[in-house]
Amino acid sequence: MSYERFEPVPVPVWKTRLRLYWQLTRNDRPIGWLLLLWPTWWGLWLAAEGMPPVWTLFVFTAGVWLTRSAGCVVNDYADRWLDPHVERTRDRPLATGAVRGREALVLFAVLMLAAFALVLTMNRLTVWMSLIGLLLAATYPYLKRYTYLPQVYLGMAFGWGIPMGFAAVTGEVPALAWLLYVANILWSTAYDTWYAMVDRDDDIKVGAKSTAVLFGDLDLVIQGILYALFFIALMLVGQRAAMGNWYWAGLAVAAVLVAWQFRISRKRERGPLFRAFLHNHWVGLAVFAGIALDFALRG
Repeated sequence: MSYERFEPVPVPVWKTRLRLYWQLTRNDRPIGWLLLLWPTWWGLWLAAEGMPPVWTLFVFTAGVWLTRSAGCVVNDYADRWLDPHVERTRDRPLATGAVRGREALVLFAVLMLAAFALVLTMNRLTVWMSLIGLLLAATYPYLKRYTYLPQVYLGMAFGWGIPMGFAAVTGEVPALAWLLYVANILWSTAYDTWYAMVDRDDDIKVGAKSTAVLFGDLDLVIQGILYALFFIALMLVGQRAAMGNWYWAGLAVAAVLVAWQFRISRKRERGPLFRAFLHNHWVGLAVFAGIALDFALRG
């Protein structure tokens, strides 16, 4: 019996490009989207004192996905000089040359325009605040060349959905929103420092800056301070918003989860450090669950 020899069917060019863009926007790794989503939902639920309006929830949830995707694109565009020299990032589409810089900028613009189109359905204050969010997202990736604190700036960018959410729901940004925003900056700085600790040796070799490089041997001590301040800020949020037992239970669960991160990271090994970073998704979820349950189960 003879068998015909079949040639493999070539993959269409458009499918190849879409796959590369999907990787470039990091949608094959949704952890960044979740870390941006939870604080945005914290703000929306606190602003609305429960479930926010459905359209507002959709706009901010879709906006989280769009802006996070755009942020990944501009981050890789800014880091195309660095990523080929870092073990964890050398296979990214811009680092390998599979996607050109011009393509990345066009993709970034399309994603941000889509996000802005959604924001235009909100009130004027929210629209104006979105322009600050655009500035934060576009400039964050360049800070690692000039400052050791890009993780702090990341927290500012990732948490901007909090004051925007209050603006969309209430038409103003009260002190409670800014307190929650500060809490998120502390949290984002801490979890992104776990991430930076993974790449610290590579960053030092190529001259990139980060909190992990800045903290040096005191990294675990300063991480402890950052997480402690994060929980203190959330406790102040709970007091100001007159939150009940479910909120405090959520904070307790989050504290246990953070303690586990320190346990696995004490030897500063790359694998456990990366797991500690990923694990912060559950911290954000625990805080959100406490907020949502507290409002949902009030008498």
